[in-house]
Amino acid sequence: MSENPTIAFLGLGHMGGPMAVNLVNAGYSVAGYDVVPAALEAAQAHGVPVAGSPAEAVAGAGVVLTMFPSGQHVLDAYRGVNGTPGLLTDAAPGTMFLDCSTINVDEAREAATLAIAAGHRSVDAPVSGGVVGAEAGTLTFMVGGEADDFEAVRPLLEVMGKRVVHCGGHGGGQAAKICNNLILGVSMIAVSEAFVLGEKLGLTHQALFDVASAASGQCWALTTNCPVPGPVPSSPANRDYQPGFAGALMAKDLKLALNALQSTGVAARLGPLASEIYDTFAAEGGAGRDFSGIITDIRDKSDSDRSQA
Repeated sequence: MSENPTIAFLGLGHMGGPMAVNLVNAGYSVAGYDVVPAALEAAQAHGVPVAGSPAEAVAGAGVVLTMFPSGQHVLDAYRGVNGTPGLLTDAAPGTMFLDCSTINVDEAREAATLAIAAGHRSVDAPVSGGVVGAEAGTLTFMVGGEADDFEAVRPLLEVMGKRVVHCGGHGGGQAAKICNNLILGVSMIAVSEAFVLGEKLGLTHQALFDVASAASGQCWALTTNCPVPGPVPSSPANRDYQPGFAGALMAKDLKLALNALQSTGVAARLGPLASEIYDTFAAEGGAGRDFSGIITDIRDKSDSDRSQA
């Protein structure tokens, strides 16, 4: 792979669009594509050159970067559907396939197997940091793949993020992502329950924050993404829970964690429950709210349960 390869960037949504902009601003040649016209227009308005089709974007690219909603989207794009050639066919031999989607570990490994069998290279590199991190270029990348492939894509990832961690072989990045978000989902529920309990017991939000943030209850869900307004001015709770990291995305990631828990036989109890809680939250109006908005669901149901007692 050349030092400054042309990048086909497929998937220019809320995360992919800003990531592509950062690559362009760093001097990389980018050809963007998205099936959603509005996403294409927004990316183009921010300086990202766009292609008329995936095949046109991939033509001449040294790296094919995908940022898709699901593993099925990734696999379909790689293989092609309904008799149309996929990205693996459209790309020149030896192309680096860099998937930054968040998908099942097994799907990531299947995508890598397909890419390598077609004569290409493959790395999975899901991200953490949300839209704010994508815009600021401060994402964390969790990377799975061979060591030399990791080193080859590291310069690109360092343009879009501030922390790049090699997590092992193919699928390792996805494994690290779902384990991290399992911790995050469970801890946000615990922090939210504690604040609602504190309200019932007469504690102010600030008093509980001042104690827990400097004691054994300290965690990211409390000190960075605090689910109540006030103690952390930058948290989404101060913006009526505008995401941030949307409830629908947390529900999706916990479902991926649940799939992995079940396939590996881990005797987990909190993970499956957290997945159920966020599924309900997303289905009942929380899909587009920040995942810390789960506190409003806990508070509302607490009041309801008490009134019915």
